[in-house]
Amino acid sequence: MSRTVTRTLGAAEVTILTDGGVDFPPDLFPGTDEARIGALLSQAGQTGIRTNFNAVLVRNGGRVVLLDAGPRDLFGPSCGFLPDALAESGVKPDAVDTLFATHLHPDHIAGMVTPDGAAVFPNAELVVPEAERDFWSDESRFEGDTADWAALARTVLAAYGNRLRVIGRDAQIAPGLTAFALPGHTPGHCGWRLDTGGDALLHVGDIVHAPDLQVADPEIGIAFDVDAGTARTTRKRLLDELATDGALFTGGHFLHPAFHRVERSGSGYRLVSP
Repeated sequence: MSRTVTRTLGAAEVTILTDGGVDFPPDLFPGTDEARIGALLSQAGQTGIRTNFNAVLVRNGGRVVLLDAGPRDLFGPSCGFLPDALAESGVKPDAVDTLFATHLHPDHIAGMVTPDGAAVFPNAELVVPEAERDFWSDESRFEGDTADWAALARTVLAAYGNRLRVIGRDAQIAPGLTAFALPGHTPGHCGWRLDTGGDALLHVGDIVHAPDLQVADPEIGIAFDVDAGTARTTRKRLLDELATDGALFTGGHFLHPAFHRVERSGSGYRLVSP
C-alpha cells in the first residue's frame, strides 16, 4: 500500500504522507445526533467515521520542509507509518531542514520525537505559532488527558530547543510557504499556503477531522476543538472561500490521496478530486 501521493506545483514537489488512519466513535461529535451521522455516512457510502493523519513534505528550491509529523505510535497499530512514507519518498530524517507544526496536538507532533523525547529530525528547525507555544507551555491550564497532551508539546519544544523558531500569524515558514491563522481548534491553530511559479496550495489544518461528515455539514464540530463556536465559524468561512475560489487544498485529516477542491452541495459542500 502506498502511503504517499505527489504533485508538482510550479517549482515545488509536494508529497502528502499518510501516517495512518482510524475510525472515530460518534460521541466525539457532541451535539450531533447519531441518526444524522448515520445519514451522512450512508450518503457517503461508508459505515465508519474515517479519518487520516497526514503530514506534507515540500521540496522547493533546495529546501526540504516537513509540515506536521503524525501521531507516531500513540493511536495504535493502524498509525505510526510516517517513517515508511518518508522512505517511500526517498527522504531521510536528516535531510529535513524545516519542520512546521500547524498546532501542538499529539497527532501532529508525536512523530517529531522518539518515545524517549529525542528529536527525530536532527538538522531541522522547528517552526511553531507563538500562540500555540504559549498555550501549551502553561501547565496550569490542563488536567487529565490534556495534561498529557501538553506534556508532549513541551517535550517536542524542548527537543528542538535551540532550533525552535516561534512565529506570529501570517508569517513565513520557509521561502514560498506562509502560515495563516485558523482560530478555534486551538488558540494558535494555523494553516499554510504554498506559492510557487504561479501555482498555489492551501493547507487548512484541522478545520475538518471527519471529511464524510464535516464537509457535507460544516455545522458539525468535534470534541477536540478548544473553542467550538469559533472553530465552526472558521470551517464555514474557509470552505465557502475555497468553493468560491476553486483553490487546490489539503489538510491534516483528509483521506488519501488528499489533494482536493470543494464545491457547494445543498446546504454544505462536497470534495472534488482534481
